Amino acid sequence: MDVQTLQLKSVAYRKTILEIIKQSGAGHTAGSLSCVDILNVLYNHVMNVSPENFTDPNRDRYIQSKGHSVEALYTVLADKGFYSREALATLNKYQSKFIGHPTRKVYGIEQNTGALGHGLSLAVGTALAAKKDGRSYRVYTLLGDGELAEGSSWEASMTAAHYQLDNLVVIIDRNTLQITGRTEEVNGLEPLEDKFTAFGYAVRHVDGNDITALIDAFGQVPFVPNKPNLILAHTVKGKGISFMEDTAKWHHRVPSDEEFAKAIEELNLAEVKLKAAV
Repeated sequence: MDVQTLQLKSVAYRKTILEIIKQSGAGHTAGSLSCVDILNVLYNHVMNVSPENFTDPNRDRYIQSKGHSVEALYTVLADKGFYSREALATLNKYQSKFIGHPTRKVYGIEQNTGALGHGLSLAVGTALAAKKDGRSYRVYTLLGDGELAEGSSWEASMTAAHYQLDNLVVIIDRNTLQITGRTEEVNGLEPLEDKFTAFGYAVRHVDGNDITALIDAFGQVPFVPNKPNLILAHTVKGKGISFMEDTAKWHHRVPSDEEFAKAIEELNLAEVKLKAAV
């Protein structure tokens, strides 16, 4: 899939994210918008996983530790054909399996997540299982930067380095915001690269909202043999919607009718510009 096609998918995904959150009356809007380009590239360019091979033990695995941004994941899985786009209309509705965090009741979801900080442990265990079983699949996991305050992330990291899990790819959605404000004001993380390097990772930085840059970064895995891979994806919370970008209040907020219309208008314009590009 070429870069322009992937870029157009990201625009379409953002529209769907806004539509299902608006329809359901709840959702983590800005965080889903910040990470959706990463999921786009993973599912449409990088990973060996599909509705047809989801029960194949050799498939690649994706675990969303940043579970509250599940709207982005549901959107991409629907586009991949794991279930119908229409099924997303039940998001957060009574008795719907499409709840506010990933659940294995939804086809295509590898692990239940939601309590921040435990997704990396699940990913490390899954990557270790691949090594033990002699399988070649890779395990990808997405963490929010705010959840790095959880000690389990660092315990899992020590284990990943100890077992030389170069089949593990950890992505940090580094949008620098969490629900209560800037990460550096709530519980400072920097120097973040130095911390991950000290815990045994091979680290790369990337613009997490740039499709070409993401393709290049994932294409370099494994960065260093016998070291777990860490991608610091520098993103913008609320990316793609001018009045949502880099604004903490949109962490969990449903757009009004006027805001929704303005957001869709901006995305339609972005789509027109992409299609006009040579």
